[in-house]
Amino acid sequence: MKQADPFPGLLRAFFYEWMVEQRNASAHTIRSYRDTWRLFLRFVAQRRRRTVAQLTLGELTASEVSAFLQYLEQERHDSIGTRNCRLAALRSFFGFVAGRELAIAAQCTEILRIPTKRAPIHAPCYLDSSEVEAILAQPDRSTLEGQRDHALLSFLYNSGARIQEALNVCPQAIRFDTAACVRLYGKGRKERLCPLWPETVSLLRSLLQRRPRPDDEPIFVNRYGVRLGASGVRFKLAKYVKEAVKIVPSLRLKHVTPHSFRHATASHLVAAGVDITVIRSWLGHVSLDTTNHYAEANLDTKRKALERLEASSKASRPPRWKRDASVLAWLDTL
Repeated sequence: MKQADPFPGLLRAFFYEWMVEQRNASAHTIRSYRDTWRLFLRFVAQRRRRTVAQLTLGELTASEVSAFLQYLEQERHDSIGTRNCRLAALRSFFGFVAGRELAIAAQCTEILRIPTKRAPIHAPCYLDSSEVEAILAQPDRSTLEGQRDHALLSFLYNSGARIQEALNVCPQAIRFDTAACVRLYGKGRKERLCPLWPETVSLLRSLLQRRPRPDDEPIFVNRYGVRLGASGVRFKLAKYVKEAVKIVPSLRLKHVTPHSFRHATASHLVAAGVDITVIRSWLGHVSLDTTNHYAEANLDTKRKALERLEASSKASRPPRWKRDASVLAWLDTL
């Protein structure tokens, strides 16, 4: 009697025993890994002209993984970051399998040796104060939907929250009295407190008066009382940016997303002279290096530093090697 292939049982154990029980991975991480395996299994099944249910563990080789990564970049046009995330999900599984199925340890090792790809590091694109104001002026605050959108975008700019962090905020997470703040839950289930401006508190209080919400239910919801989705916010924001371009043409050159408000918060805090460690805590960055990108990208800060240079600090005479004609003549002969 033919022995059943261990792959289905291993995949189930990986998600339920390893990811959930042992690692206690977040729901977001589990969904990301799940989506990776959906794509990968369909890709391999198509290449081998078989159904997904017919695939065996021995067919999931390093060459298939490499071909899959190439497919992601060349045909799906995924970014290098997405490609590396997909690879991390596959490597995690085969690292788990290597400890359980010694017979295919070599196959797992080949996959684990596939390197991540280095991606170019771009300076974050952030919004100027005038651009933020132009976008915030677009929602029609006389309507409930416009009031909600204005409050949400203002909250994003004030807190520097990631879009999903903002959409998960409930009334009980907000302190409305003196020293107003909001409790945010970010990546890796990390919790942080962010101060709120009086203007933001007023906007949130007005929204809750117009549409009351239970203490443990999200504030930003659609017309049916269901929490807004990130894709819906991006769609609405694109409409507001399109109108704001008429006021501030520089927005035409920028790709504005909800995350742009997070970049704007960090860059404006840097320009205001706020200590970089405070900004790191404000935004919930794991590494200070991530926060330093905003200091490097902020043109206003660089411009002010340049203006502080004393005229006396500038060399009044050319350096000696430029004044020494014999050295210059010798260099010309090289």
